[in-house]
Amino acid sequence: MKFTLTAISVLTALLLFSCRVKEDEPQEQNVQPPQQTSAGANAHTVVVQEVIQASGYTYLKVKEIDSVFWIAITKREMVVGETFSFAGGLAMKNFESKALQRTFETIYFVSNISGNEPSPSTAKQSGENPHRLKPAIDKKEISIEPVEGGISIGELFSNKDSYANKTVLIKGHVTKINRGIMGSNWVHIQDGTSGSGKYDLTITTQDEVSVGDIVTFEGMIVLNKDFGSGYAYDVLMEKAKQQAE
Repeated sequence: MKFTLTAISVLTALLLFSCRVKEDEPQEQNVQPPQQTSAGANAHTVVVQEVIQASGYTYLKVKEIDSVFWIAITKREMVVGETFSFAGGLAMKNFESKALQRTFETIYFVSNISGNEPSPSTAKQSGENPHRLKPAIDKKEISIEPVEGGISIGELFSNKDSYANKTVLIKGHVTKINRGIMGSNWVHIQDGTSGSGKYDLTITTQDEVSVGDIVTFEGMIVLNKDFGSGYAYDVLMEKAKQQAE
C-alpha cells in the first residue's frame, strides 16, 4: 500500500509538471482568434510599416492614426505601405514566437483582413489567377545589359516556352523582396526590357540581396507554377544562385 501511494504521488507530480511546461510554451499554431478584439469590436484600418514572414504566420507592424502595434495573420504576401482593415482578434501579452526567436510585448492574432486585394483563398475559389490580382509593380526607368551568356527579361517573357526547364543567367535591378516565404526569399528584378507586356521577373533563392541592388542570378525557369495560398506564376526562376560580378 505504501508503494502504491508513493507511485501515485510521483505520477501526479509528473503530470502537474508536464502541464506547467506546456503552459510556459506558447504554441503559435494553436491560437484561435475570437470574434471580438481587445482593441474594440469596430473595424480598424491600418497601414503596414514592417513585414516579417514566419513558418505559419505573417507578422505585421501596422499604424492606425497615431497608434503603432503588431498583428499576426495567416501567412500571405504583404508589402510595406499596404492598407487594409480588420475586426476581431486575440490580444497576446509577452508572446514568444519560437520561429522568430522574439517576444512581442503585445500582439493581436487576427483571423481575417480586408482591402483592395482579395484574399488568396477567395481568389482561388473564384477561379482567378491570384498572382494577377496582386498590386502591379511599376516598371523602372533603367537599362541593364545582359551578362555574357545571359538573356534579358524581355527575351525570357517573349519566348518563355523555349526556356522552360532550362537554366539561364539574368541580370537585373532588385525591385522587391519577400523574405522567408515557404523556405525561400522571393526576389523581383527588372532590367528595363519587357516581353508580352511583362517586365518584372520573380526569383526564389536562399541568397540575401537588398532592394536597389544590381544582381545576376542563375536558375531554372519553370512555367505555370502554382504553390497554392496565392502564389501562382506564369514564369518563375527557381532555386536561383547569385553570381559574382
